[in-house]
Amino acid sequence: MNVLEGETRAPLRSYDEAVEWINALIPFGIRPGLDRIHAMMDRLGNPHRRLKFIHVAGTNGKGSSCAFLTGALRESGYAVGTYTSPYITKFTNRFQYNGEDIPESVLLELSNRLYPLVQEIAATELGSPTMFEVSTALAILYYAEVCYPDVVVWETGLGGRMDVTNIVTPVVSLITNVGYDHTDILGDTLEKIAAEKAGIIKPGVPVISCVEQPEVIRIMKNTAAENKSALYLLGEQFTYERGGIHENEQSLLFKGPFREIGLDIGLQGEHQCKNASGAIMVLEVLRQYMAFVLDDEDVKRGFRNTAWAGRMELVSKDPRIVLDGAHNPEGAETLSKSIPEVYRYRKLNLMMGMLANKHHHGYFKHILPIVDTLILTEPDFRRKMDAGALLSLVQELKESIAKPELKVIVEPDWKTALEILKSQTEAEDLGVVSGTLYLISDVRAALLHQTDSEKGW
Repeated sequence: MNVLEGETRAPLRSYDEAVEWINALIPFGIRPGLDRIHAMMDRLGNPHRRLKFIHVAGTNGKGSSCAFLTGALRESGYAVGTYTSPYITKFTNRFQYNGEDIPESVLLELSNRLYPLVQEIAATELGSPTMFEVSTALAILYYAEVCYPDVVVWETGLGGRMDVTNIVTPVVSLITNVGYDHTDILGDTLEKIAAEKAGIIKPGVPVISCVEQPEVIRIMKNTAAENKSALYLLGEQFTYERGGIHENEQSLLFKGPFREIGLDIGLQGEHQCKNASGAIMVLEVLRQYMAFVLDDEDVKRGFRNTAWAGRMELVSKDPRIVLDGAHNPEGAETLSKSIPEVYRYRKLNLMMGMLANKHHHGYFKHILPIVDTLILTEPDFRRKMDAGALLSLVQELKESIAKPELKVIVEPDWKTALEILKSQTEAEDLGVVSGTLYLISDVRAALLHQTDSEKGW
C-alpha cells in the first residue's frame, strides 16, 4: 500500500527531514494526557485495536524486560514488534520488527501520512501533538498496517496512567519496579509514582510486577482488585533463586505458580534476575491462559541470547570499559552492587554526566563509596547539567561517604573526559561510564566507531 496515494507532493522529502520534523515537536514538551493520541487514532480508524500488546511500565528495567520478552517470543516462532525509548544509536531503533529497525523509507512514508493530521490537531484547542505522541502513532501504524506482528512489546515512555502508550488495551501488563524518577511530573512520593505506574492496569487484564516496597505493593494490589485483574507479584505468586555468576552470564531458577524453570542470562546484575523472572511470569501467563506455544528450549535460548545496549555492557577490553545508563538512585544502587560482583579490579574509574531535570544526591550516595577516580562531564544535549554543579553535590557528600583518596576530575567536554578515562584505566582497573543515556549513546558510538549514531529520546 502506498500511504501517500492521492497526495501530489509529500511535505517531507527524506528520512532526515522526517526525523527532523518529529524531533522539532520536542519543544511542546512532555504533556501527559491521551486526548491528542486519541484524536490521531480516531482519524486513522483506531488501528491499535487490531494488535496484541504486552504493556511494560516501571522506573528501571523496562528496556531489559522488553528485550527478554522479544528474544523469547522470537525464538518461539512469533513475529514481534518492539517499541522502546530512548534509543541508543538511531531514531529507527525505537520501532523494531523481529529485531530489525523500521526501514527509513517506511518511516518517511508514515511520517508523511501523519503530517497533515498533526497540523490539523495543532490548529484545535488540543494543541500540537508532541514528539512522543507522533512517534507512538507512527509505531501503531507500522505494526497495524505494514508488518503485522503477532504481538507488540510496548514500553511506556513516562509513568503509565497518562502516558500516550496507555491508549492500548494489552493482553498482559508488566510493571517492573517503582522508584524516584521524573518526580516533577509523576509526584514526589513512592505512592504517587506507583499510582501513575499502576495506571496501565486494565479491567480483566492480568498484571505481573516485581515491586518490593510495602506501600507500592499495596497500591498494586488495590488497583488490580479494583480492575478485577489477576496480579502476579514477585515474592508471592512467583520467586527466583540466583545461581552461578560469571563475567559473561549468570543463572537463576524461576519458581512460578505453574512450574519451575532454570535459565541462563547474558545480562549482568541481580536486577536482571528480577527482570528476567518478571518476563518469564509474563510468558507463563501467555502460555497458560492465552494458548501461546512456548517451548522451554526456545524460551531458554531467547533469554540466554538477550543483549541490551548501555546496560552493564562491556564495550572495550583494552582498557576495560563498561557502559551503564544508571541515572537515578535505584539505578545507581543496582550498579554499585553489580559492578563489584561481576568484575575484579584494582581501581574503579567512573565517568558520568547527567541532565539538569534530575535530583542527583541519591545517585551519588549509592555510587561514590565504590569509586576511586570520578570524572564529571556533560552530555551533548540541550538540558545537560553543568559539571560544576555536579561537583558541588559531590563535595557535599564526599567526606561522609566517599573513599578518603577519591580523586575528582571535572571535564565538561565528554570527548576529552573519555580520553582521560581511557588513560587513567590501567590493565588491572575498570572504567565505567554512567548517567544519562544521551551520554551513553555518544560514548558507545565513539568506542565502537559507529558513524551513524543519532541518539535521542
